[in-house]
Amino acid sequence: GKPHTVDVEPEMPLLWVLRDELGITGPKYGCGIAQCGACTVHIDGVAVKSCVMPVGAVQGAVTTIEGLSADGSHPLQKAWVEVDVPQCGYCQAGQIMSAAALLAQKPSPTDADIDQAMNGNLCRCATYVRIRQAIHKAAAMTATATAAPQAQGQE
Repeated sequence: GKPHTVDVEPEMPLLWVLRDELGITGPKYGCGIAQCGACTVHIDGVAVKSCVMPVGAVQGAVTTIEGLSADGSHPLQKAWVEVDVPQCGYCQAGQIMSAAALLAQKPSPTDADIDQAMNGNLCRCATYVRIRQAIHKAAAMTATATAAPQAQGQE
């Protein structure tokens, strides 16, 4: 939610700009070759692996896990806690950011939709079943929150 100007080479990966230049540490370095997803951020709502994205190629607003919600109130963050997804936690920011991009595109994803969207995110603790449960839970929370105001307007 804040504009930033940095004086770096345009080839510098976005991940290093975020972490080293701006002090935003939610996105993690995992592999450096866009295979693990720990560095996932959004650029205008699209999930992107920031470890291979040159900062000079960034066109649009970058959102990290820190920008998803300031107080942890995003449905995915709540669901992650309720389902007790994290173990070591290293991949979680990337997992949540990929899931948020999925839910923005498909508010009621199937298991196949989730598997496809989350395919580029590795979890060394293998919490994949709980990740899927949390995504479904967040989708249900969002649907309930969206339906409640509409139901009140019908009274």
